[in-house]
Amino acid sequence: MRKPSKVTRKQPRAAAASRRHDWRREMLARLRALIHQADPQAVEEAKWKKAGNPAGVPTWTHHGIICTGETYQDKIKLTFARGAALEDPSRLFNSGLAGGTRRAIDIYAGDKINEAAFKELIREAVALNKAKTTGNP
Repeated sequence: MRKPSKVTRKQPRAAAASRRHDWRREMLARLRALIHQADPQAVEEAKWKKAGNPAGVPTWTHHGIICTGETYQDKIKLTFARGAALEDPSRLFNSGLAGGTRRAIDIYAGDKINEAAFKELIREAVALNKAKTTGNP
């Protein structure tokens, strides 16, 4: 019986460079920092780990889920668990608008986010979670 050969294939330089400078990774790091600026008590954990996504989905919580940050090939999707109940005067939500509970922000390469409005949305989501768990705002 023949043993399978151990072949190591090098990644093309362009592919390796694109991973190092992946805009999604940089944007998710920026969003992570904004979330913690808005709510220093927010806890980040990886949830819903599976074979296709062994690292799981970054999920921020404080008295309940604030939002999740899913990375797709063409975008980052921040889904707010109770987004339909949040005020969004800056119109950051651009996905899931017809849903009764969740709302999402889809961010594509080159998009800029209104950081002040995003942090206010995070604070509002935390306040809504607190009101639900403690019975008062």
